[in-house]
Amino acid sequence: MKPLAGRGIVITRPVAESARIAELVRAAGGNPILFPGIEIVAVENTVPLLDLIDRLDQFEIAIFVSPSAVNMAFDLIEPRRALPLALRIAAVGAGCVRALKRHGVNEVIAPTERFDSEALLELPLLQDVRGKHVVIFRGVGGRELLADTLTARGAQVEYAECYRRAKPDLDPAPLFAAWERGELHAITATSSEALRNLFELVGTRGAAHFRNTPCFVSHPRIGEAARALGVTQVVLTGQGDERLMQGLIAWTAGEVRARG
Repeated sequence: MKPLAGRGIVITRPVAESARIAELVRAAGGNPILFPGIEIVAVENTVPLLDLIDRLDQFEIAIFVSPSAVNMAFDLIEPRRALPLALRIAAVGAGCVRALKRHGVNEVIAPTERFDSEALLELPLLQDVRGKHVVIFRGVGGRELLADTLTARGAQVEYAECYRRAKPDLDPAPLFAAWERGELHAITATSSEALRNLFELVGTRGAAHFRNTPCFVSHPRIGEAARALGVTQVVLTGQGDERLMQGLIAWTAGEVRARG
């Protein structure tokens, strides 16, 4: 029997980022229930972003903070120009690396253990950045840690904000139906914002269910957000699809043993 056989796993990632984890859940015998807590939409005014893309030769380092940043940026870069040969490319996590490879960028500097801004800032490339020009491809808003730290280290930093995060307009009825049939067993969250949006979308009725449903999170910050929402079972798996799957499988095996 496959390790997640009969398990319904809610996946809250944006649609464009959910395919791989959904495939892994399905391969393990589970049923991925796609309910994205964030919708990725294009910025309304692309003029500043296109201007920055035209100036990429002025930068030594480009950082991509998410797969969405990669995909939305390259939708504009590829029809317009090639990346400068001297531009060093850095990414926050494994998902970004995979997304960059799909666009033909194979030489990427990224953390291999923790996939967050703190781990990226520990890498040698970003230690001595005095006088260097760095561009950060990201969504509108978000954490300022990367830019603040690199600026403090002497870099000149610009943002390339290439998408907006929005709360999707989704009908929670399929989730309620899955609960009633006993087919929803766990939630996965790789974003605090997505988790908060999810609770808003399901309303009071859904929140009561979610608070008692195991929630698998990829980072302590997301775990804190889950607990603030009243979730009683928060499982920190570590970052990356593989670790998320390991956490889900270990939890399922433990539950089976407990019942046996």
